[in-house]
Amino acid sequence: MTGGLAWTGRRLLLGAGQTAAVVLLVFVLTEALPGDAAVALAGDQPDPERIARIREAMGLDRPAAERFLEWVAGMPRGDLGTSLATGRPVTGHLAAAVGPTLILAGATLTLLVPLSLGLGMLAARREGGLTDRAVSAVTVAVHAVPEFALGVLLAAVFALHLGWLPATAVGTAVRGNPAVLVLPVLVLTARPVCTLSRLVRAGMIEATAAPYVAQARRYGLSASRVRWAHALPGALAPAGQQLARTCDWLLGGVIVVEALFVVPGLGTVLIDALAARDVPVVQGLAVVYGLVTVLANLGADLLARRFAPRSEVAA
Repeated sequence: MTGGLAWTGRRLLLGAGQTAAVVLLVFVLTEALPGDAAVALAGDQPDPERIARIREAMGLDRPAAERFLEWVAGMPRGDLGTSLATGRPVTGHLAAAVGPTLILAGATLTLLVPLSLGLGMLAARREGGLTDRAVSAVTVAVHAVPEFALGVLLAAVFALHLGWLPATAVGTAVRGNPAVLVLPVLVLTARPVCTLSRLVRAGMIEATAAPYVAQARRYGLSASRVRWAHALPGALAPAGQQLARTCDWLLGGVIVVEALFVVPGLGTVLIDALAARDVPVVQGLAVVYGLVTVLANLGADLLARRFAPRSEVAA
């Protein structure tokens, strides 16, 4: 117990260090972006005096270190600064757009986890059999298709040709019309389900050959109980860590998919902020994405230790 608590404490400290590094890196990289927000806001033919006034109003004339400390000091209060383009607080700006993104990511994970487990366990039941080969061939083929290409293909077939689903979310509330989420969720699920199902398959094959599973069979337990209660927990550790990395991938995938299907979520906000050189919004989104990545990997490490306590692996 003491060793487990010490390991958890070390992992939490590492997560805190990673979070601090993310915050610093985000500020440094956004400061290094080319161009000037004051020039962008001043118009096509900016007046030097007007640019100077805008820079002073936005605090861009102050030293970078001073602005960084002020930015970090506001984070515990949920203050990520003020949008340069709209004048609204960045936190409120993100809160207004986070709903569609959370719905999209939640629906993707809700479909992804059981589908990956089901396909992996189905393929592992008879290694090298017809079902195993079929699942392997399909997952390899689907994984080779980029998200944007798959999205265009699905939209062309199911939206434009067959007319079964809407092609975009333009003019439609995401919460009130679940049909607009079908194609985005399919695109986001397609590639990670291939990776996760292959990991579950490999883990199940390895676990079913382990001595403790053979001992469970000798005790006369049913095949389904051996599979679900004994083999599956041993196969979940690598799949759980890959699921955390999939959450990282989803952050980038959501941006592509939201832009492709015009879903008004965080990905769309990020694209608009980059176009407008709205640095505080870009910084706020980058910090949020970085925190999600750190928390997802922390959860994966805890899950891996729970199912494989002797293998103190880190994601």
